[in-house]
Amino acid sequence: MEYRQLGRSGLRVSVLTMGTMTFGGTGAFADVGTTDLDEAARQVDMCLDAGVNLIDTADVYSDGLAEEIIGQVLTRRRDRVLVATKVRMPMGADPNDAGLSRHHVISGCEASLRRLGTDHIDLYQVHEWDGQTPLEETLEALDLLVRSGKVRYVGASNYAAWQLTKALGIADRLGLPRFVSQQIYYSLQAREAEYELVPLAADQGLGVLVWSPLAGGLLSGKYRRNHQPPVGSRQLTDWDEPPVYDREKLYDTVEVLVSIGEQRGVSAAQVALAYLLGRPAVTSLVIGARTSEQLADNLAAASLTLTAAERAELDKASAQPLLYPYWHQAKTARDRLSPADLTLLGPHLPPGSAAP
Repeated sequence: MEYRQLGRSGLRVSVLTMGTMTFGGTGAFADVGTTDLDEAARQVDMCLDAGVNLIDTADVYSDGLAEEIIGQVLTRRRDRVLVATKVRMPMGADPNDAGLSRHHVISGCEASLRRLGTDHIDLYQVHEWDGQTPLEETLEALDLLVRSGKVRYVGASNYAAWQLTKALGIADRLGLPRFVSQQIYYSLQAREAEYELVPLAADQGLGVLVWSPLAGGLLSGKYRRNHQPPVGSRQLTDWDEPPVYDREKLYDTVEVLVSIGEQRGVSAAQVALAYLLGRPAVTSLVIGARTSEQLADNLAAASLTLTAAERAELDKASAQPLLYPYWHQAKTARDRLSPADLTLLGPHLPPGSAAP
């Protein structure tokens, strides 16, 4: 297992992170998975044995049940693993039971600590943007949690680039905790993060944790053109996360994944995960599985390295067009591009055309 620095922090995390959205399986989360305590313990041990040192969850997963299961599983394992959780989503009917107010951030942290059965959270992430709470208020609440020792590091999730940049600027100006990471959706099915979020991470020294790197299973090789989807599957039917805007491009990408996988004797899922691990700024992929067999297959991706030719095939099948102003910059600004610029524009430039 490889370990990478989480942004500019001193924390090192495994390139694969254990995701726990399947834990519990109550309410709407039953559609994702219904992992019970025994299976959760089995999967956690599999991850620890493979070298995974970060478990990611959120208070909203099964209304707190996922955190409770993790707390029980980690009773004798807590010192072997880092725990990340999130706050922002509704956790009750009261108008203050959601958002990123000082009230909800602090009360949410206290509740997560109780459910997790721990005295600290290693990475506390704001789960989603809250446009009605001043960023100063949110960051000051996070500062209080860090100073009290209840939180070690803070991160963001699902922010737009301008929102994240604004938060970083306020943190620097006021001496408040700086986000060390962003958790984002990024996969071969949807590479929009490459327009703004990946360059931002490279420029500002943010770690990138990727949620749903297999696009909710769409890149597993089970969804192919002219094939019936798996029995009981909701993908490409009434389940819209992640949304699919170009089904033909998805199928083209899956065919390349399957072809490379067959040539290498590995699954399409492993190829998709290995591709992301080789992308700029990516720190760790959050992997979750309904079964131990799926988890074992995903864990094997940590040791798979794709060739330049294989990566080029996948790039061609999944590439997105340059939007404005990027196509203009690729034509007229190539003499003064930064390393962050090149994470997006580099592949679109003629060889040797960019300034060193």
